[in-house]
Amino acid sequence: MTNTGGEPVTFWVAEMSFETKAERHIGIDDVQDSLAAGNFVWVDIDVHDAEAARALIAPHDLMEEDVLDDALSKEVGTQYARYPRHLHLVMTGCDVFEREFVLHRVDVLFGENSLVTIHHGPVKFLDAVKRSYREDFLHHAKTPSFLLYELWDHLLDRYVEVEDALETRVQALERALTGNVDDNVFVEVSELGSDLLHFRKLLLPARAVLTDLSSRKSRFISDGTQPFLANMVGTVERVLQDVLVAREIVANSVNLYMSVVGHRTNEVMRRLTVVSVIFLPLTFLVGVYGMNFDDQPELHWEHGYLFFWAVTVGLTVALLVFLNRKRFF
Repeated sequence: MTNTGGEPVTFWVAEMSFETKAERHIGIDDVQDSLAAGNFVWVDIDVHDAEAARALIAPHDLMEEDVLDDALSKEVGTQYARYPRHLHLVMTGCDVFEREFVLHRVDVLFGENSLVTIHHGPVKFLDAVKRSYREDFLHHAKTPSFLLYELWDHLLDRYVEVEDALETRVQALERALTGNVDDNVFVEVSELGSDLLHFRKLLLPARAVLTDLSSRKSRFISDGTQPFLANMVGTVERVLQDVLVAREIVANSVNLYMSVVGHRTNEVMRRLTVVSVIFLPLTFLVGVYGMNFDDQPELHWEHGYLFFWAVTVGLTVALLVFLNRKRFF
């Protein structure tokens, strides 16, 4: 590893010989000599300051100027382009930190005798490749294409982990909607729906790029590697299907919650209707006999008060029996 003062950029360089199965780390200044000797070189560039890094990367002639300009930008989004010297892939890593969806751009330039990766800060799937590639290189790899497989394999592992994390959030949301719900749960519904949609938009171009890499002939990718890349398309399809199912579960859970709320509202209205039906005629009777007219004959009845209560109780019982038969309660 070469750390240029720890300021604008950090270089990590690995030299590999597929004939002798020799592997070692070299400095960035030794790259051209190693390539001239027929070795394969992987150069990983961690950019800390894009503007200052340009002056340190350009002299090593690792890529075209327009590719370097594109790589130094931080715009995420999986892309794929072909150049005479290499393939240019933009791979998008993703992580979830405390429910925050975080994306990482990694530019991959894959040539016949070199691999260049450019990124801003640590990227989990790329760090995983660095830790594990040596075992496959020593025992299984026959061409440099195995590194392209390793990159996609670890990237898809991250996608699966993110999908599992999103699925856990979906399950938690589903349980929350069946209990005591406060307003915060609807914020979670909105954020989760947005993350699922964002993740789906991330997977669609990854599937397209993998399909092209696995089906289109290229001098940079061996025929032995393409079937493995084709198998990964199925993994992306499965994750996409899981994301679609998760979105449907969220939508169905919200719809179920709204149906429950509607049902509870109907029950409250039913009870209020029962109360209203009972007290409406009683209110009418009280209103009639509360009028201040002298010629009301019932005012002079000896048992008028008892008669009023008899009518009130009888009417109430009759209404309760009627409402019960109509299944209002």
